[in-house]
Amino acid sequence: MKPRIIVCGLGRTGYKVFRLLRQQGAFVIGINHREIPGETAGDIIVGNLHAADTLKAAGIERAHTLAIASPDDAVNLSVMMQARTLNPDIRIINRFFNTSLGERLDQNVPNHMSMSVAGLAAPVFAFAALGNKAIGQIKLFGETWPIHEEHIDGNHPWEGRRIDELWENPTRMFIYYLPKEGDVDLISAVVLGKRLRKGDRLIIATKPAARSKRKSIILKCLKFLRNLRRFQEHGRAVLVMSITLMAIIIFATIIYCSTNNSISIVDALYFAVGMITGAGGNDKVVENAPNSIKLFTIIMMLVGASVIGLLYALLNDFVLGTRFKQFWDAARVPHRQHYIVCGLSGTGIKIVQHLHGAGHEVVVIEQDANNRFVNIARGLSIPVINGDASFPNMLEAANVKSASALLAVSGDDATNLEIALNAKSISPKVPIIVRYADPDFARMAQQVFDFDAVLSPAKLAAPAFAAATLGGRILGNGITDDTLWVALATLIAASHPFACLTVKDAAMLADFVPLYLETANRTLHGWDLLNHNLCAGDILYLTMPATRLSKLWRHSPPSQLGTGNRE
Repeated sequence: MKPRIIVCGLGRTGYKVFRLLRQQGAFVIGINHREIPGETAGDIIVGNLHAADTLKAAGIERAHTLAIASPDDAVNLSVMMQARTLNPDIRIINRFFNTSLGERLDQNVPNHMSMSVAGLAAPVFAFAALGNKAIGQIKLFGETWPIHEEHIDGNHPWEGRRIDELWENPTRMFIYYLPKEGDVDLISAVVLGKRLRKGDRLIIATKPAARSKRKSIILKCLKFLRNLRRFQEHGRAVLVMSITLMAIIIFATIIYCSTNNSISIVDALYFAVGMITGAGGNDKVVENAPNSIKLFTIIMMLVGASVIGLLYALLNDFVLGTRFKQFWDAARVPHRQHYIVCGLSGTGIKIVQHLHGAGHEVVVIEQDANNRFVNIARGLSIPVINGDASFPNMLEAANVKSASALLAVSGDDATNLEIALNAKSISPKVPIIVRYADPDFARMAQQVFDFDAVLSPAKLAAPAFAAATLGGRILGNGITDDTLWVALATLIAASHPFACLTVKDAAMLADFVPLYLETANRTLHGWDLLNHNLCAGDILYLTMPATRLSKLWRHSPPSQLGTGNRE
């Protein structure tokens, strides 16, 4: 029996999840606050998302899984509590912008899994910036691996090669195989020594290559010195006021020396500094001076007090305010081979963290100095330029001409297009990745403006939400020819349908692709994996079409499906 699934909140992400589940043949009911053109009343319940009557009308008391996909965290929290009241055993997949709150709920609420659209989409944006045409991602060995599709044509180096020759490679994982002719599964093709032909397709995950983060102190100092010219922009007022103060002190010193030859330059300078700064000095310098010099001293005291007050105020603003941070960030902007992230949206900060974690240099341009993610970026020692990235001078300040890629990922689609077009006009060769909320218009923007990639977070995240509702803790997912496949881990119990079978036989029987296996403190991959007999306690990591997951539902409750890599 297929599980009954309810999708609550049919916005951009929720409606894509709803349609994906329906394409996979799942029994799914939608809940939305308004009607959706083209959908029948029986498929979608219209009403208040967190109202008990609305949830009951959708069959919450008989449902196996509830996917909450509203963009409002408060609404999602209300729906979750109401659903648990009506059905204490229901499994909940919950969308949260506040990932910290989501993690706390996962720890304290049974059968609850929080997911973030930004967290799911950000790695694909980062992979696109790195030049990898990723169609998805998968979590393996504690790292996020990009997934791409290999189209075998006449010029492909793998054309004519046997698949078993490509099987055992620790830097790549075969995810799925789509032959042009026939319906053979990947493991059967490996065992039979089938050759890749023109028109075949392979879905492959590749191990990400991390760059070293270590840099010599000399290189850091040279970069800082090269960027000291930016001080003119951020510290000009402080510099001008400091020069003014020095000029006043020098002028006063010259006047005192010229009017009294018995006073040394040091004594005159000492008195001038003390008099102007208010610290006091040797009053004998003006004690016997004419009235004109005394009046001059009074004027200098008043002028000096004003200049000192202004200088202290500017220094306070520069050092304790934002100007020093702006200067420091500007001085640390890399000159080449860096990634520019424009807009610290939820997706933007995740992209920054992903690229930084992989060892790449990153620069952020953010208009809002009070953005909640600015301090997170600065905490990673990433320079943040405060300004509007749609202005060409801001892009030039980030050295866009020599950047490895630019990502326009603010929360506004029009702003992202303007940033991208300006960047393209300044440096046509720099790869440009654009965030566009609407998936359909994202595809059009890609065609019209010819950017390197225009990606929609909703489109990227929806498959993961759909896959998660179908059971287990999902390690990865993707879509090929409207078929949703998922990567997950399954715990082999004595009653499991794969128990006592070799991995090879189980894979050919159920049409899944084994990735690796954890058994007795060992990790098996390649040929050792295929020949292993599955025993109770083994954890098998695999990919399979979502339509075949019913083979696992009948034997393993959701709580027993893999919890990801054990670290």
